[in-house]
Amino acid sequence: MSRFFSNKRLILLMLGVILLVALISYSLRDRDNVSFPEQIIKDTVGAGQSLFSGPAHFVTGIFDNVDSLLNTYKENQHLKGRLEEFAAVKAEVTDLRSENDQLKEIVGKEADLRDYNPIQATVIARNPDQWEEKVILNKGESDGVMENMAVMTAQGLIGKVTLVTATTSTVELISTQNPNYRVSSMVIGGEEGVFGLIEGYDAERRELLLKRIDAQIELEVGQQVVSSGLGGIFPKGLIIGEITEITIDEFGLTKLAYVKPSADFTLLNHVMIADREMPETKGEDEGVATEEEGS
Repeated sequence: MSRFFSNKRLILLMLGVILLVALISYSLRDRDNVSFPEQIIKDTVGAGQSLFSGPAHFVTGIFDNVDSLLNTYKENQHLKGRLEEFAAVKAEVTDLRSENDQLKEIVGKEADLRDYNPIQATVIARNPDQWEEKVILNKGESDGVMENMAVMTAQGLIGKVTLVTATTSTVELISTQNPNYRVSSMVIGGEEGVFGLIEGYDAERRELLLKRIDAQIELEVGQQVVSSGLGGIFPKGLIIGEITEITIDEFGLTKLAYVKPSADFTLLNHVMIADREMPETKGEDEGVATEEEGS
């Protein structure tokens, strides 16, 4: 009996294999129509695929979106960094252009002035308490700088050297409040031989005071004031500024003129120190040093 059932199972297995091979052969043939069993199987499998593919695509889309956001964030940070670099480069270029323009003006100024040897220098320090009075330069005795040498920018005269070390020098500006500071000056553009002295600075008007002008001499607003070269320190012809107002001094004996400086004392960077070729002579400018030493 057991043998019969064993043979029966073998027969059923063989029939199943034959049926399966027949179905596979039938399905592999080129046909225009699908059989009913195939339709059932395909529809069932398709429904299952649709059921699982929707959530799978949704989850995949979420991860793709997160990945895209992370990439966008990284790109944004990178672009911000580049923008900061660009801003820094732009600021540096602007500063270099300004410095280049100043140096070009100084080079052009050197070609115009023949009575001294210019020593190029840069402002390295400035005391906030004496912002309008003194600056410190990066050139000193080792560079040939000495006391009482005139200092200027491409725009005009700014002051003179009052203290020198081996590698630095201190410049007292003509806008100083020192009552003993004088610059022998000359007015051009009108009558010849109009001389006076720059003595004092009006901090409220931000203008120099040109004093000791003969009351009979006619001056006009807009005339230019330059160094006369007679004081013993400042070379002749250095631009000081332009007359903005003319009045009578407090004693009513001479005229006083307000002079707007040509140089901007608030923005000093590159300057020139005038090493005079001719020997210094004592005059009104030299008298300042003597008075300062005695004070």
